[in-house]
Amino acid sequence: MPESLLETGRRRTKLDRSYNGPPRQGPVRHISPAQLNLERIHEQNRANVQRVDPAKALAPAPGAAARGKPRLLLMGQRRSGKSSISSVVFHKMPPNETLFLESTARIQKDSMHSFMDFQVWDFPGQVDFMDPSFDLDAIFGEIGALIWVIDAQDEYVEAINRLNSTILNLQSSGYSAINIEVFIHKVDGLSDDYKLDIQRDVTQRIQDELSDHGFENAPINFHLTSIYNHSIFEAFSKVIQKLIPHLPYLEALLNNCCQKSGFEKAYLFDVLSKIYIATDSSPVDMPSYEICSDYIDVIVDVSEIYGWNRPAEYISFLEGAPWNKKLEDQVACKDAESCIVLTDGRRPIILREVNKYLALVAVVREGAYSKMPDIIENVNVTVGGLLEIFEITRRPKTRA
Repeated sequence: MPESLLETGRRRTKLDRSYNGPPRQGPVRHISPAQLNLERIHEQNRANVQRVDPAKALAPAPGAAARGKPRLLLMGQRRSGKSSISSVVFHKMPPNETLFLESTARIQKDSMHSFMDFQVWDFPGQVDFMDPSFDLDAIFGEIGALIWVIDAQDEYVEAINRLNSTILNLQSSGYSAINIEVFIHKVDGLSDDYKLDIQRDVTQRIQDELSDHGFENAPINFHLTSIYNHSIFEAFSKVIQKLIPHLPYLEALLNNCCQKSGFEKAYLFDVLSKIYIATDSSPVDMPSYEICSDYIDVIVDVSEIYGWNRPAEYISFLEGAPWNKKLEDQVACKDAESCIVLTDGRRPIILREVNKYLALVAVVREGAYSKMPDIIENVNVTVGGLLEIFEITRRPKTRA
């Protein structure tokens, strides 16, 4: 039986309570020349630190992460917030605890097992990975997106210069198809006008320098982010969506569901990270996204408190006479379902579990509560279509 939101909540809570350190390392499988160079640099730094203060000696360098999965590379200057982003989004660390994270001294490689297995590589800001001594193919060969983090509250001219240098080197090295995502980070506490001014300035500086080198209309996307609100999750949602080859089919299903059911907005969420991997074509409304994201936390927490794993004897009793049916055949929906109504606008919010990783969350228009049976049936059909898409895309391709 597939894992439910109850098991997901327990797994997430166990992770939150038992782990307080920096992000975990991915599994060790292959060692590339670039990794050997990084380990050599790290060992030199560790030896220097140990000579000065043995108590502050760094940990040994990690092995290489698993290959064959799309990568998200987090790059930028030191103290720009790369490790904080990874810890908050993928490890559920409270934002206020990221103040105690130490500066990254080596590559942090995390393998994420979700609806789509991918890796997150957190690069130390003090190392120039475009140096000829590094193997560029080992770093950028399987990349899904390069995320460059710029600290909006610090001087960012040097960060822009390094980003432009990296982009030009990638272009000349044959990696022109890489998605470049710029996170203008730490914008919390800044006024809206100042945020937009910084974004315009950063965008203009990057585009002008690339244009001077003959790289016109560079496909770079800019995001204003902060770990203290949902903006970082929305930015990662847009990055992850570009790695999903069947995204148009998911969006088409959600568009059809919104049209037939009278939804204001529908999201397909990854339950653990609260990143939405697909949404309908209507503009994203941040308040609705925030409340849908928080709604997932509520459902997971309630499932953990009030749910339980039924003993085998009890399940056998329920499946016995007079019903003589398996438990999943006796219920209308074996997956989690929930619906609440907002008091301000009397708008229902529906949550429907798709599988152990994903949940469909939708905001219904005001006054549609009387049509809830038809809406639930439309949601069930949509979930069935989503599962069919995932099943088809998961099948290995056969040659004719």
